[in-house]
Amino acid sequence: MVELIPLFMFLAICLVLMLGYPVAFTLAGVSLIFAGAGIAAGHFDPSFLGALPNRIFGTINNSTLIAVPLFVLMGVVLEKSRVAEDLLNNMSAAFRGLSGGMGISVVLVGMLLAASTGIVGATVVTMGLLSLPSMLKRGYDPKLATGLICATGTLGQIIPPSIALVLLGDILSSAYQQAQLNMGIFNPKVVSVGDLFIGAIIPGMLLVSAYIAYLFVYSRLNPSAAPSEPEGQPLNRRALLIGMLPPIILIITVLGSILAGAATPTEAAGVGALGATGLAALKGALSVEKMHQIAITTLQVTCMVFMILIGAAVFSLVFRGFGGDSLIYRLFEHMPGGSVGAMIIVMLVVFLLGFILDFIEITFVVVPIVGPILLSMGIDPIWLGIMLALNLQTSFLTPPFGFALFYLRGVAPPSVATTDIYRGVIPFIIIQLMLLMLLALFPGLVTWLPSLY
Repeated sequence: MVELIPLFMFLAICLVLMLGYPVAFTLAGVSLIFAGAGIAAGHFDPSFLGALPNRIFGTINNSTLIAVPLFVLMGVVLEKSRVAEDLLNNMSAAFRGLSGGMGISVVLVGMLLAASTGIVGATVVTMGLLSLPSMLKRGYDPKLATGLICATGTLGQIIPPSIALVLLGDILSSAYQQAQLNMGIFNPKVVSVGDLFIGAIIPGMLLVSAYIAYLFVYSRLNPSAAPSEPEGQPLNRRALLIGMLPPIILIITVLGSILAGAATPTEAAGVGALGATGLAALKGALSVEKMHQIAITTLQVTCMVFMILIGAAVFSLVFRGFGGDSLIYRLFEHMPGGSVGAMIIVMLVVFLLGFILDFIEITFVVVPIVGPILLSMGIDPIWLGIMLALNLQTSFLTPPFGFALFYLRGVAPPSVATTDIYRGVIPFIIIQLMLLMLLALFPGLVTWLPSLY
């Protein structure tokens, strides 16, 4: 019974989270309660908690994590300065006259916004506020409009440079080194955040292309569900370029500097934050009040991430102190199907946890537990990271508990029924499941580009 304590602790944390308590304090609080009970009963060595200061100091010294507040700042500046709104209007004008043209512009702008923010909630809410009223006004089917916005909003999980991939890459890097040490490899290979960025390019582009292809075919079969933009004033190409080029160049510069090896993700994040601020300043959208809002929002998101990281460190130490890592390893070792069976179980568990936990909690809590074990079985770390990111993206879309659905419901007009949102995301869930199957059958779609660097 004692050896099952780690699982009981994990279940207790999930239950407390469902009651609505803050994630960071739930992780730390429940873990410390279990640790205190374990010390009193003689089943837990308190020296495990003595490692916590070193863990926190290691987080402070982790230069990779500096990219988090910088990418958050970049995304918040682009959102608050209405750069995204101008980009959507200009893109819609470019596709005027094409059936489903505004929907295609929503996908493309959502992709760029996802690349700049990397936060599902921010992208879904922003696109919901900017594009949903316009799409409904132009006669779009509410199911198609809401499904499209939810799907493009979750692209922040997979489109680099993404905060989700930054955090996942940092955790997988530690897990990969630990896995190699467990296998007796004392000169371990490394996997970086940049490797995950490169590995995500082909899957991300395939997903965006699949969304656009579905929209194009659907609009041809059902013209009334995705009408074309009415012809109005002649297209002002100069205004279109002025509105579109700066944010596109910014994102390409950030990602290109990483892919070219000219900058680390942290350095590129600094360039992105500075470039976004410069764009907003040139646009005249940076008042003192707006800068205050940007600073507060960036601080809130950053504090949330790092408090969760500290809470997850407490959980990890207590979990290992009770022998949780050994328990999980024994479960996977005796699982039928070897590494394939273990991977299927982990993907299923992560998918279900995506209903109640955000990607940050899953990255900090689940991946450190299962990552070293899966990697010890010979699974490629880059492929594992992309599969987990896509899996969570699908989970955030799936009714009735998907986070993206809740975010859009909060900003959608009352005329849009919740059932419309649920039914609208189903085709996009199928598309993402098909991509997951494709990557499972052809891992080279993920690993080929990183192998060239």
